[in-house]
Amino acid sequence: MSHGGELERHNVLAALAHARYVPEAASDDDTGGFHALTVLATLGEARLAVNQVAARAERLLSIYTPSLERELYDQSAFLDVVKRLVLTRPFAKVRVLLAEPGRLSADGHRFVAMARRLSSCIDVRNLPPRSDAPHCAYVIADERAILYRLRADGWDGIADLDNPPVARLYLHEFEQLWDKCVIPESLQLARHA
Repeated sequence: MSHGGELERHNVLAALAHARYVPEAASDDDTGGFHALTVLATLGEARLAVNQVAARAERLLSIYTPSLERELYDQSAFLDVVKRLVLTRPFAKVRVLLAEPGRLSADGHRFVAMARRLSSCIDVRNLPPRSDAPHCAYVIADERAILYRLRADGWDGIADLDNPPVARLYLHEFEQLWDKCVIPESLQLARHA
């Protein structure tokens, strides 16, 4: 990433200092309790945020994750949101970029099974080994909503359901990584079957 991009990223993450913490027991408004920039600290908060961000997608859901953590992506609520997106929206697309595909246990993983069945709508790719991939994880809905986890091995992060500048920043990073990727062999075989 260029020096300007690093500075912009630093400024975006500096906003964490001003983020509003919303506990897991969210209010009953239409955003599920998320207002502006929300700090996440637990699995329950991260799960709620993944579902809320994914539900904001109207045409494109981009997921950067180490290994499609079952705790987030193999949950019925998330799977229902994804299924609704790709089956009810013409030309909707879900793209998943796996940073550590060796850690993915696809056996019985419902999202992986859905990706195999809906391969024209859900695209999964692996980052090449030894890439300079970031150690974070994020989910971006269109160019508007984002969940960003500071470290892929934890739940701490932020969620914002309406922040186009931040969503576009990470979508740009996602696009650059996406262009370097390969389709996992297990999914290639399923597509040609």
